[in-house]
Amino acid sequence: MLNGKKIVVVLPAYKAARTIERTYKEIPFDIVDDVVLVDDNSPDDTVQVGQKLGIKHIIKHEVNTGYGGNQKSCYKKALEIGADIVIMLHPDYQYTPKLIHAMSSIIAYEVYPVVLASRILGNGALKGGMPMYKYIANRFLTLFENIMIGQKLSEYHTGYRAFSAEVIRAIDFTHNSDDFVFDNEMISQIVMKKFEIGEVTCPTKYFEEASSINFTRSMKYGRGVLRVSFVHWLHKLGVVKSKLYN
Repeated sequence: MLNGKKIVVVLPAYKAARTIERTYKEIPFDIVDDVVLVDDNSPDDTVQVGQKLGIKHIIKHEVNTGYGGNQKSCYKKALEIGADIVIMLHPDYQYTPKLIHAMSSIIAYEVYPVVLASRILGNGALKGGMPMYKYIANRFLTLFENIMIGQKLSEYHTGYRAFSAEVIRAIDFTHNSDDFVFDNEMISQIVMKKFEIGEVTCPTKYFEEASSINFTRSMKYGRGVLRVSFVHWLHKLGVVKSKLYN
């Protein structure tokens, strides 16, 4: 716990058997109270490795639900076991768990209710090996989202995020996509509810075992991001009513 807050780390996993141990062993259990592992019907031994590590809360999907579907299970379980602060961390070791202290503190001491670990602040993305086309797309999409959503974030596309339980309860993420654009829909919902978002600089690592979507999936994701931005803008103007913001 930190300042009396129960901290739960959620790991949305798919084919993470080769990386989950490295990720898990860097989690700071001096403040983290529980870990939730949700395996999205991986064809490898992700669940078995998680059991070997002693992770108490493990959910295995019987069918692959997608990245967004995985996170829905993560957040529901975290709230079910009484989390006050939820840290969403990819178990592929692309992001360092060593930032959990900083991200949790920002929420626990009520500086911000949401914290994103940005790969763009401090040039962490390119230093860590992010492909140039992904970096350029990241910058373009982030600029577009900032204009349409009315924020000044450095990045919307990180897979390392922290939320107060209050924020998660306040938004209805069950209507969100089961695909990768889930993350952007969630940020849009958070902004629409007028929760403030903080950012911390985060190094990142691109390597063979780290998860990364291919060019075709990246294009689909980009189109989804543009759609979410337009829907947010139109809903804010009162032109359309989206179920995302119920």
